Amino acid sequence: MDAIQKELLEAVAGLHEIPAGAYNIRANGESVERGSTSNIEIISKKDKSGIEIHIKPGTKHESVHIPVILSKSGLEEVVYNDFYIGDNADVTIVAGCGIHNGGDAASRHDGIHRLYVGKHAHIKYVEKHYGSGDGKGERIMNPMTEIYLDEDSFMEMDTVQIRGVDSTNRGNKAQLKAGAKLVVMERLMTHGKQRAESHFDVQMDGEECSANVVSRSVARDDSYQLFESHIYGNNRCSGHTECDAIIMDNAKISAIPELSANHVDAALIHEAAIGKIAGEQIIKLMTLGLTEAEAEEQIISGFLK
Repeated sequence: MDAIQKELLEAVAGLHEIPAGAYNIRANGESVERGSTSNIEIISKKDKSGIEIHIKPGTKHESVHIPVILSKSGLEEVVYNDFYIGDNADVTIVAGCGIHNGGDAASRHDGIHRLYVGKHAHIKYVEKHYGSGDGKGERIMNPMTEIYLDEDSFMEMDTVQIRGVDSTNRGNKAQLKAGAKLVVMERLMTHGKQRAESHFDVQMDGEECSANVVSRSVARDDSYQLFESHIYGNNRCSGHTECDAIIMDNAKISAIPELSANHVDAALIHEAAIGKIAGEQIIKLMTLGLTEAEAEEQIISGFLK
């Protein structure tokens, strides 16, 4: 890989070299590096572009890295990745996409990830999106994540998009069986004329399952953000969804948290807050020696951690 591709790989997956554990590195529409372990096998799909990741039951403390990088202007692709995670497994999955566009044509990656999580399994799923390049062509990413949690399983999803993506439509669907737990933290910043949409659809079907979906975002300049979250309580369960956003300059933000209680013992809560940075916060930091711009950046950095 060249210097640009290595920079993208570091930004979305934190990789400086081939990682330990299972991995599949996709660059400009092709798989360029791949490795499996005795417990985790990665194979190519036969009917469409993408891979299957098979994790054996009982696999503990292993990781899977599946980053995607695009450095050619005008390249567009759709990739389907399916994860089959065995009962009692405990693994970390690091995904993400980085696009460098130095040309005039749009570059686009649509990634559809489906995760089938076995009973009592514990999954941490990390997904980062990043864009770079000074070309006029747009950097477009449309990730779709489908999550199927079996009984007493747990999944933590940490998704981050901080800079460089011109347009994104992020779709997320989840179905939870009895005792399953889903925790989602989304962190997002847009600037310029960027547009970002996030959609969550969570079906809590099993007894005593729970979901907590939280989004923190900052919209700057003339950018636009939409956060839409719908949680369905279809059994005795608990659900919470929250959107907390900072709006700046001429940006626009829409937050639509929605709850549907379809069972008398469904306990559901939603929260949404949109506002500008408080003046007293900036003044307090300026008394410590920071400029107004430095104080603003410090507040944003802390908010998105």
